[in-house]
Amino acid sequence: MARDQIDMTPLQSRDELIAWLEAGVKQKSEFRIGTEHEKTPFTLQGHNPVPYEGERGIRAVLEGMQLLLGWEPIMENGNIIGLYDVTGGGAISLEPGGQFELSGAPVETVHQTMSELMAHLAQVREVATPLGIGFLGLGMTPSWSREQIPVMPKGRYKIMTRYMPKVGKYGLDMMYRTCTVQTNLDFCSEADMVKKLRVSLALQPVATALFANSPFTEGKPNGFLSFRSEIWRDTDNARAGMLPWAFEDGMGFERWVDYALDVPMYFVKRGDDYIDVAGSSFRDFFDGRNKMIPGEKPTLSDWANHLSTIFPEVRLKRYLEMRGSDNVPWQQLPSLSAFWVGLLYDDDSLDAAWDIARRWTAHERQALRDDVPRLGFKAKIGNRYLFEVAKDCMVLAHKGLARRARFDALGRDETRYLEPLDHIIESGHTPAERLLERFNGPWKGSVDPVYSEYAF
Repeated sequence: MARDQIDMTPLQSRDELIAWLEAGVKQKSEFRIGTEHEKTPFTLQGHNPVPYEGERGIRAVLEGMQLLLGWEPIMENGNIIGLYDVTGGGAISLEPGGQFELSGAPVETVHQTMSELMAHLAQVREVATPLGIGFLGLGMTPSWSREQIPVMPKGRYKIMTRYMPKVGKYGLDMMYRTCTVQTNLDFCSEADMVKKLRVSLALQPVATALFANSPFTEGKPNGFLSFRSEIWRDTDNARAGMLPWAFEDGMGFERWVDYALDVPMYFVKRGDDYIDVAGSSFRDFFDGRNKMIPGEKPTLSDWANHLSTIFPEVRLKRYLEMRGSDNVPWQQLPSLSAFWVGLLYDDDSLDAAWDIARRWTAHERQALRDDVPRLGFKAKIGNRYLFEVAKDCMVLAHKGLARRARFDALGRDETRYLEPLDHIIESGHTPAERLLERFNGPWKGSVDPVYSEYAF
């Protein structure tokens, strides 16, 4: 998330929380695609982490990007921590360990997603390369210890860093060592939101396998294909997971609000200050019973910020966020948007996708999600391998994009962006398995070549 919300309208009733989510409902003609991706900066010399300060630090990259783009700087206590495009709606932000995130503007087609990505990467290279900085297309830093990674100067991250070890094994690894690619998609009604949420939750392990790309930790294979996904199994289960209740009768905006009210908070922002309220519920805050800020009542800003600190496999805000995928090399990044747009933005493909998943039990969905970080396509649900499910989903994604019939200047439709995933399906191997083959083969047991072969 690039910047915290600043709407200080006081909240008076639970109905306002529901209405905030309902405001995301759009006409189908207004559906847009948002793509976010994080990438790990490294020094071109020595392949080391990049500090915030200094002539060749993250601050210098952001200042250079500001000069190049003319975007509005996002400041915190005198530090530039991001950039915002007031015209198009895109943003650049920093994750805790310096991961550089593009939160793409809402666009109409995957073609525009690709154009946005290519422009962004060219701009980043123009600024960062003279500073001796490159960026890595992996789901997790392959060689550095957590202690080696510098901390970015953002108040919310200080609070999270203190809190995370209290609620899970891998929270700090999630913050400082992982990178993802996400797609954000719209809905046209509450019922449409529920259907898309259920389909994307159930099938999120398919995307996890297709994008599994984090098999190394501190220079060695870690025993997983997506260790980033495994990390989320023990980060903070009060705000993560597969949301089995979303498949129960009565699911809707109101049910999400009731869930979010009981998710522990991290912070409350007042002015430039972040107040540590970690572990307390938004419900108590809403009722004026937060012991850290007694008598204080929440604003719309507080609600929006709180929703941004909930991390299930699919997240509802005023759109749906697909959160299950590792970062990958640039050629594959638009494939995530293409995959989910093909499944969710075409009614026939959406119905067929639900037919695949609707008989799965909560136990089966959870078992699949638990197995996929380690097994990838070899994970099973019922009597089917995930590979078989993935093939079926790819067929539906192709059909959905073809029916959308959105063409580029050369007359090509959006199915072309599925080609990297088609190659993965044809091979039967996840990206991580290809990485491990190179590690055990031409790389001769070293992860160092990844900094050239998998750099943006």
